[in-house]
Amino acid sequence: MFSHETYFQRRRSLAGVMQTGLILLPGNDETPMNYAGNPYHFRQDSSFLYYIGHDVPGLAAVIDADSGEAFLFGDNFDVDDIIWMGPQETMAEKAEKSGLTGARPMSELAEVIDKAKSAGRQIHYLTQSRDSNKLKIQRLLGIPADDVNSKVSVKLVRNVVEQRNIKTAEEVQEIEKALDISYDVYKLAMRMARPGMIEQEVYGAVEGHILGRGSYVSFPVIFSVHGETLHNHKHANMMKDGDILVLDSGAESPCYYASDITRTFPVNGKFSSEQRDIYQIVLKAQEETIAMYKPGLFNRDIHLHAAKVIASGLKDLGFMKGNVDDAVAAGAHALFFPHGLGHMMGIDVHDMEDLGENYVGYDENVKRSEQFGLAYLRFARELKTGHVFTVEPGCYFIPELMDMWKAENKHTDFINYDKVFTYRNFGGVRIEDDLLVTEDGYRVLGKPIAKTVEEVETWCQA
Repeated sequence: MFSHETYFQRRRSLAGVMQTGLILLPGNDETPMNYAGNPYHFRQDSSFLYYIGHDVPGLAAVIDADSGEAFLFGDNFDVDDIIWMGPQETMAEKAEKSGLTGARPMSELAEVIDKAKSAGRQIHYLTQSRDSNKLKIQRLLGIPADDVNSKVSVKLVRNVVEQRNIKTAEEVQEIEKALDISYDVYKLAMRMARPGMIEQEVYGAVEGHILGRGSYVSFPVIFSVHGETLHNHKHANMMKDGDILVLDSGAESPCYYASDITRTFPVNGKFSSEQRDIYQIVLKAQEETIAMYKPGLFNRDIHLHAAKVIASGLKDLGFMKGNVDDAVAAGAHALFFPHGLGHMMGIDVHDMEDLGENYVGYDENVKRSEQFGLAYLRFARELKTGHVFTVEPGCYFIPELMDMWKAENKHTDFINYDKVFTYRNFGGVRIEDDLLVTEDGYRVLGKPIAKTVEEVETWCQA
């Protein structure tokens, strides 16, 4: 946890902009794998972590925007619990560590909410990603669980997004703690991968290293010779000589801030000429777009620059043709680059997307495109000092997408399908780093992880 003053100031700032009403923050509960005493790994709700800090189940909090008071709701553990769990903090101790006004039994939460409702006060709550929390709100507010997310306080969502958008120095330090783990993970994976191994051997070592550092993955590890499957969570392929691997992974810091890094490297430690050509295009797109980041630019424009770099490189190799600007405007590049350039990162690896991606990455002035590829850009808005983003261009040869576009004669003015189909089994390349937008530009976070062809080959053969 951060200091109690950090959480106090966050809540005071939120209460100040909300001005009136109660802000209800339900914490997450444990979810059974198969029976109650055998739960999945517990992860607290990120907004609860941001304003309260405690990563334990069975809690809720209420912030009074009128008075500024804030109370933690939950129950102390009894001796029967402690026999199994060991010594536990009391609710009063938890409240003190978070700088809260005090603690109350969970049974009093409904009374507090009912009293506020009877007085005509508004109850603000955020979008809920877990059904269990929707059911809590149903019981407290009488809103059917299926309707809970359609009746959120939009004012609260917008204000939480604006507050969490800007990362403080202590938050950036937490992200870099997670990146320290990622640095070691990528050294391990590049040195370990060899022809004849099964992907799960390296995947298991990667996740094991993260766990061994007292951390947890910030999202399920993506590791595959089928890098053309963007979120490939299967790890059963044998790695063969000549294959190229995509490893996309992240860890969590002690305060649950995420890292998110992707590297692409050859199984045998040496890029083929074809792999090198595609890799260099993606690396050029990443390096040029990273250099563009500064306050005042729009992330959509940086994404489109990456698309043009990729399209231009593919044109030079004969995969694309025609005018590059026209090709990107038409969306032809999305056959090879079908996702957004990156996303905001913080306590969530895709920060605050549980609150609604359009609230985070779009606003009344910047609307989401409906064009394939560009529609998947998660953040298009103007950049501000304190934003933290991933920058992750990629180039993929996706057989099903190639088949569909060719059958539809799609973008034939810009795509040389005969050449494209010679790379049907190529796979994909993605390169990703995390950066902070500073007052006058950017800073790439964490220790540099091998990225040039020469650096990657050196790490692979170490």
